[in-house]
Amino acid sequence: MATTDLVNPSSLPLQDRVAIVTGSSRGIGKAIAIHLASLGAKLVINYASNKDQADLVAEEINSCCSENTPHATVVQADISVPAQVKLLFDEAERVFGSQVHVLVNSAAIANTKYPTIANTSVEDFDRLFSVNCRGTFLCCKEAAKRIKQGGGAVETMTKILAKELKGTGITANCVAPGPIATEMFFVGRSEELVKRVIEACPHGRLGETKDVAPLVGFLASDAGEWINGQVIRVNGGSD
Repeated sequence: MATTDLVNPSSLPLQDRVAIVTGSSRGIGKAIAIHLASLGAKLVINYASNKDQADLVAEEINSCCSENTPHATVVQADISVPAQVKLLFDEAERVFGSQVHVLVNSAAIANTKYPTIANTSVEDFDRLFSVNCRGTFLCCKEAAKRIKQGGGAVETMTKILAKELKGTGITANCVAPGPIATEMFFVGRSEELVKRVIEACPHGRLGETKDVAPLVGFLASDAGEWINGQVIRVNGGSD
């Protein structure tokens, strides 16, 4: 994702707004964070374990800013833990001196064995659901002006949340990507399976992170204000 637009920040749609992107040290989260920065946002780069990758994302964003003030900071937090979710918001406000305007929950984990629900342990299920879903819900009633959620598990929650936040000016939408060529997608999948996925797509390819990030940027801007409580598929026409 190109960051050259950061050198001329005038009239950018997210100018000086503060955004938290969970799981943004790599993959889709990284692309979203860099894209939001290119629109003028100040970023909290969240990671669970890989500090080096998170630092590189922050450095890429900050190196493209013409101002001396950093536009990205790195915060370690496990979003399945409520106290650490609060830490993300506290650090954002401390570093940037502003409430949070945009929250993108891109953190995710997967069981690479792909078991059936019946064969998934209670511990594994709780961990998967907490990171992929519950962490975002705990964030929602803080101060985020725009709440963007990713993952099929939160689709129903998104619709309910949009109604519960009536009168607050906060929107909640779910961006639901199809198969995206990230490290997480390829883990545990055979070349034959990947080939079948590609053949099932009308475009004849896997999605890329750059196919997802611009949509999130639009939803986070004022132009996306009238889109609320929606699940938006980003899958190139695949089922």
